[in-house]
Amino acid sequence: MSANAAAATASADQPDIRVLDIGHLSVTFATDGGDVRAVKDVSLDVRAGEVLAIVGESGSGKTVTAKTILGLLPETASSSGTVLINGADVISVSAERLRQIRGRDVAMVFQEPSTALNPVFTVGWQIAEGIRAHSGRNGGKRVSAKEAKARAVEALRKVGIPDPDHRVNYYPHHFSGGQKQRVVIAAALALNPGLIVADEPTTALDVTVQAEILELLRDLRDKYGTSIVLITHNMGVVADLADRVVVMYQGNVVEEAPARKLFAEPRQDYTRKLLAAVPHLGHNSASEGQTVRPHQDAEVLVAAHNLSIEYPGRLGTPAFTAVDRVSFTVSRGEVFGLVGESGSGKTTIGRAIAGLNRTTGGSLKVLGYEMLDFRERTFRPLRKDIGFVFQDPAASFNPQLTIGECIAEPMVIHTKPSPAQARKRVGELLESVQLPASYACRYPHELSGGQRQRASLARALSLNPRLLIADEPTSALDVSVQAKVLDLFKDIQQEFGFACLFISHDLAVVDILSSWVGVLYKGRLVEQGVGSQVMGNPRHDYTKRLIASLPVPDPEEQARRREQHRALLGI
Repeated sequence: MSANAAAATASADQPDIRVLDIGHLSVTFATDGGDVRAVKDVSLDVRAGEVLAIVGESGSGKTVTAKTILGLLPETASSSGTVLINGADVISVSAERLRQIRGRDVAMVFQEPSTALNPVFTVGWQIAEGIRAHSGRNGGKRVSAKEAKARAVEALRKVGIPDPDHRVNYYPHHFSGGQKQRVVIAAALALNPGLIVADEPTTALDVTVQAEILELLRDLRDKYGTSIVLITHNMGVVADLADRVVVMYQGNVVEEAPARKLFAEPRQDYTRKLLAAVPHLGHNSASEGQTVRPHQDAEVLVAAHNLSIEYPGRLGTPAFTAVDRVSFTVSRGEVFGLVGESGSGKTTIGRAIAGLNRTTGGSLKVLGYEMLDFRERTFRPLRKDIGFVFQDPAASFNPQLTIGECIAEPMVIHTKPSPAQARKRVGELLESVQLPASYACRYPHELSGGQRQRASLARALSLNPRLLIADEPTSALDVSVQAKVLDLFKDIQQEFGFACLFISHDLAVVDILSSWVGVLYKGRLVEQGVGSQVMGNPRHDYTKRLIASLPVPDPEEQARRREQHRALLGI
């Protein structure tokens, strides 16, 4: 039975059972600057065996709504309306009753598993903690430590963790990102709740790991009848998993419809803009119609030949090979897209080009300089010709400096302009990335994520670099903000003409920007070529799996792609 058929059967068996019913919910936060209404008169419901997706940009109120379902709002928040879970109103129940509801009736899967899991306890202990906390309540049977651990093992087995009897004793740092997310889901499932609230459960994951998590959530719905509230801004994930969609904007519900109808016939302008901003593999490709590599006669700025990078082992462990005999070139004016999963070596290569990682074998020439014999003293004059856009601009900016000071810092180090010259250049750079020059006086925390990423791009361009390295620069952005940053990036690259190594795990984003694409897998470059050819007719099995794993914002097309992905994996 297909996933959609199973969901339809579940809904048919229990057509009128509402696991969650939210009525006229409003949430207001008290701040120093006055009250902020985050959620305004929201009403929605979730039926048994249904996946409801709540979508919208940052600040739309979707996560606040989700936290209200479990009574997780901070003390500064006040709420009105009703949030009924199996008939109990979460807003008005006692603290003791709320503790009974959490875990047993509703559980939450948080966005970042690394912060949701306690690093000093084993994952088995953390899963068993919820089981023990609910044992013996309301006259129920007390659960022994041995039985709680056995149930934790079963929960890990249910979410597909290999060798759960052994790995139940592992600590969170022993697991990969995707496995940690599975552990968080296992903890949520420990008491078999009827409703799971999943807040951006796949945002930080590679497309192949994301596909595994979506398959797991789909199995939970189909095998156990679990209802799911999915909070996300990824419309591909919505198309892959959701039965019904609620669109939120500035705290209001602006549209609600079955998933297929919403994608086919969106009624509201905001919904149409949201869908139009989603990158779609094969649409607006930078290499569309190309059969040969552009810029192949231009000056080569980066040349790797059998490049190898190893990290030394410690305490008797062998060295780890992060990059294994990789060869490629990047020419002036070219955007070279480097794709692959976490651990494939793409960021290691980017950092090696910038002189932040040392090479251990082969050859890597950057602007004519051989990095195998890297010496900071001799390489430093070339740093002004290399710009770097980091994945998380909030972490890469000094919070004690203004945006203007952060952007001017490379100039102060390399060219030593006068204060007036620096201010003038900073203003020009901010305007080139479509930010007001007045933003130079603001601090990083006073800018939104998209604005910080634009400022990060301005800083990278401050010395007119010949080469730019962009490491996952749009992965944490909303789709509409991401679309604006991508358009801006294309315009600036054409204006300045710099070469770029664009690192990403999002194939649709790489397709929009890159004319030449390389695919990394476990440190090896398994395929490279014209972007449209690599994406449209991949040769290597890994590239085929990578492309098949990418969800697209079209439920019907995504259903076909899901079956293709299962066939590739032999499921």
